[in-house]
Amino acid sequence: MADVVVVGAGPAGTAASITLARAGRDVVVVDKATFPRDKCCGDGLTTLALRELDDFGFDPAAVASWTVVDEALLRAPSGCQVRLPLPAGGGTYAAVAPRLELDAALADLAVAAGAKFRAGQAFSVLTPGPAHVEVAVENGEPIRARYVVAADGMWSPVRKALGLTPPDYLGEWHAFRQYVTGVTGPAADQLIVWFDEDFLPGYAWSFPMAGRRANVGFGVRRDGTRHGKQMKAQFAGLLERPHVRAALGVDAAWEAGPAAWPIPARIDRAPMAAGRVLLTGDAAMATDVLTGEGIGQALLTGRLAAEAIVAAGALQPTLAARRYVADVRRELVADHRMSAALGRVLAHRRGADGALAVLAHAGERGRGHFARWMFEDEPRAIALTPARWHRRLFARPGVGRG
Repeated sequence: MADVVVVGAGPAGTAASITLARAGRDVVVVDKATFPRDKCCGDGLTTLALRELDDFGFDPAAVASWTVVDEALLRAPSGCQVRLPLPAGGGTYAAVAPRLELDAALADLAVAAGAKFRAGQAFSVLTPGPAHVEVAVENGEPIRARYVVAADGMWSPVRKALGLTPPDYLGEWHAFRQYVTGVTGPAADQLIVWFDEDFLPGYAWSFPMAGRRANVGFGVRRDGTRHGKQMKAQFAGLLERPHVRAALGVDAAWEAGPAAWPIPARIDRAPMAAGRVLLTGDAAMATDVLTGEGIGQALLTGRLAAEAIVAAGALQPTLAARRYVADVRRELVADHRMSAALGRVLAHRRGADGALAVLAHAGERGRGHFARWMFEDEPRAIALTPARWHRRLFARPGVGRG
């Protein structure tokens, strides 16, 4: 017996577990993996993610390879480069943290909060009942609980068991990632985004890491014009592009083979709740449709699911589901639609060149505000949602500076 079973111990699952355990709920977390385990990801943390982590009392020192980002460099298809500075001396607005280390540290924080962690036990069967949900797992005893938080990723076996996964669904994005060692160029300490024409609609990136390493990859929107083999061939030649090689340095080399993963980004029409089950993170298709970033959204939806359960109580699952769906829609749906509209502009060379040309002439302050907006320091659709305006708009200190 438990109050809540959380399926999946990534950022969404641990956010839910920490919130629930600190509220006094009996929480069991199950995950098919044993930790630490790697997860294919860009490893980037936006201001949204950093603020969520900070609210949990997360200590960046728990991640040995934690790397602070001070600015971003964007390169248009034309070759025009634009630097986007983040505020200096006022805390952290962006960072890079390998999921191998970040997720293990979050799992430790959940256990410290009081959650029971069952690693190496994959979800198997979900049996809904009038007052409980029973979760069967491999290599372990079944668990009966009042609620289930599904935080089990893009393929979400829980969502599939509920019959809520769209047929043949492959996500809105597809991404490749590989770690690079021996970085001696600007990419050693710069976050770089390349909008090469053949990547549109999409982009390539290099995110700096400790020890002269970088997370290098590219993500493309699934628009029906490219297949997997073509994308793999594009990625294979990424390091040999002159501007990429110049950024990484002549000694940069791949560490191992590439990893690929699909990215779900349709929070405006995704199922988020069914009975006593609340779906979070990638299971709720909550990734940002403009950038493919999902850690901040995972932490946010995990926390909101937990808060809805606590507020509703054990006997009111309808109220919990209603509150959770309303909270997620308020926090993410308007921003999703804004991001989708901007993504359509950046999907073609003329739009990408034009957008970066405007940024190049925006002035230091304008580019700084754009950087904070890009890293989700404020909601994407903040201008269109006055209810979320506040007196410190684009003036809040970064994380680590009260």
